[in-house]
Amino acid sequence: MGMQADAAEMTGPLLAGAPSAVEAVPPWREQLTVRGVVVSAILGVLFCLITHKLNLTVGIIPSLNVAAGLLAYFLVRTWTAALGMFGVVSKPFTKQENTVIQTCVVACYGLATSGGFGSYMLAMDQKTYELIGTDYPGNRAVDVKNPSLSWMIGFMFVVSFIGIFSLVALRKVMVINYKLTYPRGTATAMFINSVHAATGDELVEKQVSCLGKYLSISFLWNCFKWFFSGVGDSCGFDNFPSLGLAAFKNTFYFDFSPTYIGCGLICPHIVNCSALLGAIISWGFLWPYISTKAGEWYPANLGSNDFRGLYGYKVFISVSLILGDGTFNLIKIIYATIKEIMNARSKQGRLPLVWVHGDDKDSKLSVEEKLLNEVFLKDSIPPWLAGSGYVGLAAISTTTVPMIFPQLKWYLVLFAYVVAPLLAFCNSYGTGLTDWNLAFTYGKIGLFIFASWVGQHGGVIAGLAACGVMMSIVSTAGDLMHDFKTGYLTLSSPRSMFVSQLIGTSLGCVIAPLTFWLYWTSFDIGNPDGMFKAPYAAIFREMSIMGVEGFSVLPRHCLAICSFFFFGAIAIKLIRDVTPNSLSKFIPLPMAMAVSFYIGAYFAIDMFIGTVILFVWERVNRKEAEEFAGAVASGLICGDGIWSVPSAILSIMRIDPPMCMYFKPSFTYG
Repeated sequence: MGMQADAAEMTGPLLAGAPSAVEAVPPWREQLTVRGVVVSAILGVLFCLITHKLNLTVGIIPSLNVAAGLLAYFLVRTWTAALGMFGVVSKPFTKQENTVIQTCVVACYGLATSGGFGSYMLAMDQKTYELIGTDYPGNRAVDVKNPSLSWMIGFMFVVSFIGIFSLVALRKVMVINYKLTYPRGTATAMFINSVHAATGDELVEKQVSCLGKYLSISFLWNCFKWFFSGVGDSCGFDNFPSLGLAAFKNTFYFDFSPTYIGCGLICPHIVNCSALLGAIISWGFLWPYISTKAGEWYPANLGSNDFRGLYGYKVFISVSLILGDGTFNLIKIIYATIKEIMNARSKQGRLPLVWVHGDDKDSKLSVEEKLLNEVFLKDSIPPWLAGSGYVGLAAISTTTVPMIFPQLKWYLVLFAYVVAPLLAFCNSYGTGLTDWNLAFTYGKIGLFIFASWVGQHGGVIAGLAACGVMMSIVSTAGDLMHDFKTGYLTLSSPRSMFVSQLIGTSLGCVIAPLTFWLYWTSFDIGNPDGMFKAPYAAIFREMSIMGVEGFSVLPRHCLAICSFFFFGAIAIKLIRDVTPNSLSKFIPLPMAMAVSFYIGAYFAIDMFIGTVILFVWERVNRKEAEEFAGAVASGLICGDGIWSVPSAILSIMRIDPPMCMYFKPSFTYG
């Protein structure tokens, strides 16, 4: 979800542990190594598995950049130690190589998110079409395209590289001129600088040991849980009524998930608390109230997943919160961007958002900062290469995307590529300020525009495909600048970073679809009563239908309730912005609340337990919490992710768990 709470704290021009002026910087080609690519591929598979699982279950993806840097360090150190046992001397492992590997991994697993495997791509399939209802207004059988490895990999290769070229020419403006913080990239650089510092070895060894311990615990716990999970979706610890059977029916229970507890340790406290508050409001009060109106507001005999009934309210109200939050952020960031650019021009080049003391913009840069700037500008990427790369790839995409999605005509794709760089700039600037990547918001806006543009003859698929094109560019551009910020602060060459991003994207175009296919063929994806609900698939298809049909598809009173929550989300965001930080940090985030409205309370309870653990840990020993919370969280999440491989293999081989642990009221035995 990001690290918004940390953005205000990282306001200095340099980091603790910044490089010294005498530090040797290896040439950019030496920063790219064969072992680095191998390690990147291994970690790419792991992080794609983790991302897919989170996408297909709850849809919240925490920042895994620091975890990627830590695991890269761990694997290369293990690699060199193993070779050393056989007398093979390895090249020294530099922080530049560490940064390049981390960049490659982020580029790879980023496609598991922006590729839409849990959202727009899955919204096209037969199962989501049937879930919404074959007789639902605007939901047509012709607007179906089932997942297939061939077209998914082809689509990834066609659209995923363009975002890399869209803003690469502006890296100096964003990182050096504007001095944008990019909190996630800065935090990753702080970690990499510290682990490669001579004084940090002991701490790093403890962090790696801690990560390994909790990874093992998480893996073994998932293995233990499997034996009791039976056949179907009603058995095991994942359905443990820890708060009672009545609460369980309204999704209030603890499901013993290491992943969500780990997410709770990584995500800011306000995100976790907002998710729980959203669950209490929706599943504790709103949904029980609307269910009493069955027969009055909607037909009483509808199924639990019929969009004309209670399920429709859940989806549309969740969408209204997401759109309200995203709309406010979009307007705010566009306004801030325009304002700062105008200020820069009016002050004859004074740089916006530069944290300097005093008004003398000509004051001498520190020796360290001069070194950072020199290395960052040394191996430049020619603007002609970025420009011609974007135009060439856009031309290829404009020709080939309509072959994959005939509903999306070539001139619509071309229009998307004309406006995409502006949106990519706004998103990259915004994520540099706040760490919030609004790619999904831009994608949803594109979805509405293109779905309504095409209309009833293919508008649903055209809107979803256009959403994918827009999201790919905007999301990649935001991640790109985070990586450049990390590279800037670790004295890594922009050229090696750029090549690493190309390699990582190439890996991701293959690994992301393959790892998704593992889930798709092994589990019941998209079942609203199962583990892999794929919550955003139905939401995205409904939004595309709404773009074509208008508000006539909404159940009774749903538009009024949605309007209340849409403007309520905007009001909450506005209040957060105008109140002092001492108060605003306690005001909930509508985006985090929206996820609970649709999915349920169980994951919010897990994440809240993670935030309680971190809160108590910080009170008992803040230094230890700061040093090890990330390692513990990464271990819990990665262990769960690794388990998904043997779990999928067991499912493919049709090997079922031997026991089913199930709970029912005792009076039924009478």
